[in-house]
Amino acid sequence: MRNMSDDHTHVQEFFTARAADWDSRFPDDGPAYAAAVAGLGLREGARVLDAGCGTGRALTPLRAAVGASGVVLGVDLTPAMVEAAVRAGRGLHGRLLLADVAALPLRSESLDAVFAAGLIAHLPHPAENLRELARVVRPGGTLALFHPIGRAALAARQGRQTTPADLRAEGNLGPLLAGSGWHMTSYMDEDARFLALAVRSA
Repeated sequence: MRNMSDDHTHVQEFFTARAADWDSRFPDDGPAYAAAVAGLGLREGARVLDAGCGTGRALTPLRAAVGASGVVLGVDLTPAMVEAAVRAGRGLHGRLLLADVAALPLRSESLDAVFAAGLIAHLPHPAENLRELARVVRPGGTLALFHPIGRAALAARQGRQTTPADLRAEGNLGPLLAGSGWHMTSYMDEDARFLALAVRSA
């Protein structure tokens, strides 16, 4: 089976076909997003990126966390997803950008944190792409890799089983992050959510 991360066209086709009803398919994820954002420990005035923001479900809790003086950016590769975020009014909570997380149009060390929901499975070159996220975050800044359900629950939903090669497995993710400019500080994988937190290395 071809990995969705093999090329951008396939990723865009996958999400374009699902953008219009994405939120209605997962209507109960809001509290899980809010709890994951809380795990970042953002302060008022912080600058945060939602990488692979999709329909922008994290933008509202991110804005609440950083306040009016903070900066919230949402970046996604798929135009239909960004358009869905705009239609949902989420552009009111953050600036939406059509861009590739592999080459972010942002200055180095310009952010305090990155939030990434469901992103890592779609990265074509995970180590390089995580290094790009590290580039735009100041040393000591934070990263949240999140999914509103855990690995086993997601695999069951998709009719498959988890495998030892899964990048999100704790034994794989820790070294991957360490080699990409991050230090994993927390790991949670339960049915209700997946959340790995990391700090940008000096």
